[in-house]
Amino acid sequence: MGVKKNIDTIKYKKAIDFSYNFYLGKYRKGVKLPYFTYMSSVSNLIIENNGTTDEAIAGLFHDLLEFDLSTKRENSIKNKFGTKVFNIVKQCSNINLDKTKNSDWIGNKKKFIDSMTKKSQSTLLVSICDKLYSSNCMISDYNRIGKKLWKKYDHSNEHTLWYYKNLCKNFKKYLKNHKSLKDKFQRNVNEIDYFIKK
Repeated sequence: MGVKKNIDTIKYKKAIDFSYNFYLGKYRKGVKLPYFTYMSSVSNLIIENNGTTDEAIAGLFHDLLEFDLSTKRENSIKNKFGTKVFNIVKQCSNINLDKTKNSDWIGNKKKFIDSMTKKSQSTLLVSICDKLYSSNCMISDYNRIGKKLWKKYDHSNEHTLWYYKNLCKNFKKYLKNHKSLKDKFQRNVNEIDYFIKK
């Protein structure tokens, strides 16, 4: 994995506060937990896998634009944390960034999968850490509540599996290094596949 990168803890603390304030009162799907704890866990995973300060910060609010598409919010990220962080957040977003919200879940996911070949290595690292932690949560939630879990999502479990399988394939193809992350994500996808087919 190489030498660990030093994290700028002062800049990172500002990002933690920014993320906490933004996600306050928001909860993730599945077994209800504060959204901020999810974001901080993704960010920790990035740090543990030799991510930079900017990558770790992007992990703290990588899907923020899916909640708030305003120019004011975009400028706030750029001004406080820099263009690199903003570009990672933008590339991680599963939405049309033309200021209109699109409810086409499958279309948005397909667009994301198709665009992975053009995404930066930083974006792919943040994304795989997000998806790995998300799949960890899904497996944990399934073990706690069983098939009732699938009713908590806006799309079918078959669509989730399709998305994760394609992500897995593309991470292997386009993300350099990080074999451990890719292997763990593949194992999680296999386990989710097993749960869905039970």
